[in-house]
Parts: sequence; C-alpha cells; structure tokens
Amino acid sequence: MLTYEDCLGFCDLTEEEIEAISEHEHIPVIVALELGQYLVQSEDGVRKIRRMILDDIEHARESNNKDRYMILRATLKHFVDTHPENPDAPAD
Repeated sequence: MLTYEDCLGFCDLTEEEIEAISEHEHIPVIVALELGQYLVQSEDGVRKIRRMILDDIEHARESNNKDRYMILRATLKHFVDTHPENPDAPAD
C-alpha cells in the first residue's frame, strides 16, 4: 500500500502546493495530490494551480491571517520558480 509520503515522492509539487490545492478545492490532501499532479502535467494546469494559490492568498489576506498569507506567498514564489511553463504571468 502506498502512503501519502510515497505519493508525494512521485509528485511534481511540494507539500505546501498540494495543501494550497486542498484548501482551495475543499478536498482531502491525498485527492489534492492526485489532482495537482494531473494538472501540472496538463496543458493549462500550471496556470490553474497558480490561480488557486492566488485565490488562497487573497482569502488569507481578507481573513487577516498573516501567517497563512506569508506561507502562501512563499508557496507561490516557489511554484512559479519551479514551473516556468507560464513565465509571462506576474507573481500577483
């Protein structure tokens, strides 16, 4: 049986990126891992994941959750740096 950690090792996303997808889509992290891996390999998936993280950042800002906001900003920066398939898109 594969564990979450096993699946994470095969994924092209970090745990923080997967958590952002989970938060945005209101789904368990294991499902977010599968969705994220699918999206990162799809034609428009990087843009969609980036948008999810941006939405989560906005929600954290509106909720005045500064800790979550800072984590998500770092997550977005890492995601954009490691997935340059969308180089013309601004970080936010």
